Amino acid sequence: MRMRSVLGAAVAIALVGATGARCAEQPKAEKKFEEDIIKTPTGDLTITFIGHGTLMFSYRNKVIHVDPVGSKEVDYATLPKADIILITHEHGDHLDPKAVSLIRKAQTEILLTRACAEKVPGGTIIKNGDVLTVQGLKIEAVRAYNMVHKRPDGQPFHPKGVGNGYVLNLDQTRVYVAGDTENTPEMKLLTKIDIAFLPMNLPYTMTPEMAADAARAFGPKILYPYHYGATDPNRLVALLKGSDKIEVRIRKMK
Repeated sequence: MRMRSVLGAAVAIALVGATGARCAEQPKAEKKFEEDIIKTPTGDLTITFIGHGTLMFSYRNKVIHVDPVGSKEVDYATLPKADIILITHEHGDHLDPKAVSLIRKAQTEILLTRACAEKVPGGTIIKNGDVLTVQGLKIEAVRAYNMVHKRPDGQPFHPKGVGNGYVLNLDQTRVYVAGDTENTPEMKLLTKIDIAFLPMNLPYTMTPEMAADAARAFGPKILYPYHYGATDPNRLVALLKGSDKIEVRIRKMK
């Protein structure tokens, strides 16, 4: 009886160990992200909403990552490799060198600010106002900065001349990703924007009122509030009610 008990216990331990080993071998489940497919005159644009300020665009066999940042929920090892990576500025919720390394391949082109280049080598520095053509796509760098919201010492959260927003010219479709900014004069002068991403994470970026003001000025056809933290994006919907030419779409981009 005692021998049987010992054998039974040994078998049980072996089974538990084998089960544990099998569990450990299971690959991490991929997070399912929200996606929108936009029909453009030159092909489908797929927008993948990774979260917060992080996006992925797929267009005509090109994959463009914007501000890739990994987390417990976001494993960049499971995401498509990048043809182009755009980084708006050096803050940790927009720049994650490990995430960049996981989606980078030999041919990946990275556009980034000077401050970002100190953390991610091998990219191309693009300054406010620059226009570059990368893999056949024209990309414009737009100033991104605070005018109102500041730190306790009086310095803006995002100083002028440091960070970028980006306009991607996908043939006939213009996509604007604002980065961390307020409703700046440069933003308001943008033209022919089809799709825009505007941040509303207080106190670091815009209030819904600022975002609505900017949207009315440059008139995107589709507007996504993103990087909005605890701000209620429905406030932006209410503020733009009656603006028939602007469709506000809310996705999970806290």
